[in-house]
Amino acid sequence: MALHTPYHHGDLRAALLAQAESALREVGVDGLSLRQLARDTGVSHAAPSRHFRDKQALLDALAVTGLHRLGACFEQAPTDGPITARLQTVARTYLRFAVDNPELLPLMFARRHTSTGTEIQPAVDRAFAIPIALIAEGQAAGEIVPGDPKRLGVTALAALQGLATFIGSGYTADYAPEQLVDDLVTHLTEGLLPRR
Repeated sequence: MALHTPYHHGDLRAALLAQAESALREVGVDGLSLRQLARDTGVSHAAPSRHFRDKQALLDALAVTGLHRLGACFEQAPTDGPITARLQTVARTYLRFAVDNPELLPLMFARRHTSTGTEIQPAVDRAFAIPIALIAEGQAAGEIVPGDPKRLGVTALAALQGLATFIGSGYTADYAPEQLVDDLVTHLTEGLLPRR
């Protein structure tokens, strides 16, 4: 694993998380350790334990960081235009994040979090607030079938996650990712149209 600039001052927790995410890309979850993280960050082997009681706590913190970043990506997406176009933008945003963060994404949706009730769930709620609000807006305008917006969003997210996995694996190399996203949103929205 490549060594990075040692930590000197400032926010140690943030430095540890940044180094842990870099290590995650290089060695995966199994290769990540608090002791190696301390060495790579240039601090004592006990320093990470002041912020993360164990490896699972570190993984939980990485998940929360990823969820915050995903939410920020959604917040930067355009908020005008027809519902279908905005859903395509949200879908492309999620797909880009998923393809760019293949090691982080599974942590964000793991159910073994030790901090589920305190940090993870609020981070999930914040991260997906915009897509769920968009579905609710479409429902209010009569453009999306009635129902629980969160439940509809989970279905769409599952489809997007499957597409991201296919794209990340190279299985869809014959097709442009953007076109696949547009196709997926079209198929999903046609399925979401109110029943005549």
